[in-house]
Amino acid sequence: MQQNEMRLEFDSRSCNEGFVRVAVAAFMTQLNPTLEEVADVKTAVSEAVTNAIIHGYEGAVKKVAVECRITGQTLEVKVKDTGKGIEDIQRAMEPLFTTKAECDRAGMGFAFMEAFMDTLKVESEVGKGTCVTMTRQIGRENKFER
Repeated sequence: MQQNEMRLEFDSRSCNEGFVRVAVAAFMTQLNPTLEEVADVKTAVSEAVTNAIIHGYEGAVKKVAVECRITGQTLEVKVKDTGKGIEDIQRAMEPLFTTKAECDRAGMGFAFMEAFMDTLKVESEVGKGTCVTMTRQIGRENKFER
């Protein structure tokens, strides 16, 4: 069974979100993904990273870590911050819920992550940070089997 891992750590600046999307996409190419699979993963990663930057750190420049692991044909992506944490994970995951309405945020980040990935797990502790873990099986014959 094929296994491989990578880890990135970067400043919580919005300009780094595009870099991380491309880095994760490049890492997953070893699984020979379809363009749709790459686009889905990039969208989910973008949402998770943006949440860490905007909600986790609220403008402060600190570190965000992204870890990727390939096991067989499964890609696992973890996005971690050491920011303020999420008080009510269940509520935060509701579509259209946002704590930053003044920033014109849509409140769909977790909904997009759930839609584009096979699994989504959110762990958070107030004052300590958040870890979003997402997985996606790559190379499925039928995309509707998710």
